[in-house]
Amino acid sequence: MNEKIPFMRTDFDAVVVANGVFPRDGLPLSVLSHLRDDLFCCDGAANRLMRAGFIPKAVIGDGDSILPQVRSMLSDRFIKLSEQENNDLTKTVHHCVLRGYKRLCILGATGNREDHTLGNISLLADYMDLAEVEMWTDNGTITPAVGNVEFESYGGQQVSIFCFEPKPLTVHGLRWKIENRILTRWWQASLNEAEGDSFKIETSGKVVVFRQYHLF
Repeated sequence: MNEKIPFMRTDFDAVVVANGVFPRDGLPLSVLSHLRDDLFCCDGAANRLMRAGFIPKAVIGDGDSILPQVRSMLSDRFIKLSEQENNDLTKTVHHCVLRGYKRLCILGATGNREDHTLGNISLLADYMDLAEVEMWTDNGTITPAVGNVEFESYGGQQVSIFCFEPKPLTVHGLRWKIENRILTRWWQASLNEAEGDSFKIETSGKVVVFRQYHLF
C-alpha cells in the first residue's frame, strides 16, 4: 500500500515525553504547547515538564527518577509500573494506546546516554505496530516505515535511513542511489540528501527515516 508521510505532521493526538534531553528547539516545543492537555511522560521527564510550565496528564514509570516534590504534586496522576521487561518509554506508549490515542509524537527520547538513545530509536520499529508514531528531536524527525512509502522533503534536506531487518531497500529521490540492496550496517544509508519535495522508499523490512528540519 502506498502512503505519503508529511514533513512536520500536525495531526498528533498526544505527546509522549521521555527522560532524555528536554526539547530546546521551537518546533518540538510547539507540539508540547499545542497538545498541552494530552501530554504523557516517563517519570523522570516530569521534573523537566513541570519546570517548563507543563502539567502531564499521566506520569508512567517505576518512580526511580522523579523528584519527591514533583511526585507529590502529581500524585493523582502518577502510575507506578515496576516491571522491568519494558522501559518507561514503552510503558508510556502502551498507556496511551490503551486509552485510544493513535498518533503519537515522542519527544526527549535522545541525548544523554547513547545506549538510551539507540534503544529508544529502535523501539519505533515496535511502536509502529501499535500506532502512528514519530520521534522529534531538536534536529529533525525520525519516522518508522515499511513497504512503499513516500516522504515529503525539500531540496537539500539531510536524510538518513536505518534498516532494522535484512530486507532489500530501494530509494528514489535521494542524491545517492540505493537499489534493491540489503544493508548490513546502519551507516550504509545514512547522510543522504533529498533532491526535491519528496523521496520514496521500497522495502519489506522495517526502517526508520531521519529528516533534518533546516538547512544550515
